Formats: sequence, C-alpha cells, structure tokens
Amino acid sequence: MVKRFFDIVLSAIGLLILLIPLIIIAIIIKLDSEGPVIFKQVRIGKGEVPFNIYKFRTMVVCQDKNSSLVTRTKDKRITKVGAFLRKAKLDEFPQLFNVLLGDMSIVGPRPEVSKYVAYYTKEEKKVFLVRPGITDLASIEYRNEQDILENSNDPEKTYIEEIMKEKLKLNQKYIENMSFLFDLKLIFKTFAAILN
Repeated sequence: MVKRFFDIVLSAIGLLILLIPLIIIAIIIKLDSEGPVIFKQVRIGKGEVPFNIYKFRTMVVCQDKNSSLVTRTKDKRITKVGAFLRKAKLDEFPQLFNVLLGDMSIVGPRPEVSKYVAYYTKEEKKVFLVRPGITDLASIEYRNEQDILENSNDPEKTYIEEIMKEKLKLNQKYIENMSFLFDLKLIFKTFAAILN
C-alpha cells in the first residue's frame, strides 16, 4: 500500500511539473515526422495481464508488422527527435500515466512484449508477481542497450539469449531486495545515470 501511494503521489506531481515540457515535446514530435505523438504497445504486466504501455513516439510509423522489436543505435527507423528523446530517456515520461492507472509502478521490472515473454522459464516468470516499473536495476545497467545491439550480427538473438537473460537476473535481485528505501535509491541512480 505504501508503494502504491508513493507511485500515485510521485506520478501525479511529476505530470503536473512536466505538463509544459510534455506539451512541447509532443509538438516537436508532430513537427518532426508524420504519425501519432504517443506510441502504444501491448506489454505483459503483473499476473501476466496485458496492458498498453505509453511512450513518446521515437520511430517512423512502420507498416511492416514483421519488423524487429529490438532497435540499434543507428536504426534507420528512429527519427531525429526520437534519437534525442531516447538518449535522454524523455520518451518514457508518458508512462507516468501508466503508473496513475495502476498498470505500472515507478520502480519495478521493465515490462516485456509477449513475443519475448514466451522465452521466460518458470523461475523467470516470478517477475509477474510484482507490478512492472519505469525504472529498475536492469534499466540502469543496460541504459546503453542499443549500443550493445549495434555491434551484434543478430540483434534479436543477442537480446533474447544474452541481454534479456541478464535483465531477468537483475529483476530477480530487485524482487528479493524490494523496499521503499531501495526504490528511492534506484530512482536517484536512474537520474544520475541519465545525467552522466
């Protein structure tokens, strides 16, 4: 209950403070490329319940449903504005609405798409015991994930067999050490990583 109360208060305050910057970012996205301002994607949340995650759109609108779900630093689908938003993690701001709605928490394991959840082992599925979050240990550790994938001959294979597995280990570590103070520590670490 304390965690949920903290999520509601922090996300509400965040949205109020960021209202003007959010509007400005939305306008810039609209001017930069065709398509919606907000990108919606189905992710798997607590209890393996699907939900729509919200992000600022950072890629061109792609009609190819078979296009890769992983992106590299120099992915041609990423817009000019999108590249900046991704680097500064500003594309994640709309997820504060997900937190208010109760789909997500400020801190928790990052939610995955069903395609990759299908690769989870029974042990790894323990991540679904908690509400997914905007940031976590894995987000901090793999903040430059796109750079790692850039040097891979098969980015999707690298993501599934290496990065995703390591992220899930970090998710388990978070669940084992969950506490209000640990969440605060991860929030500060996230800001430090972004500003670094």
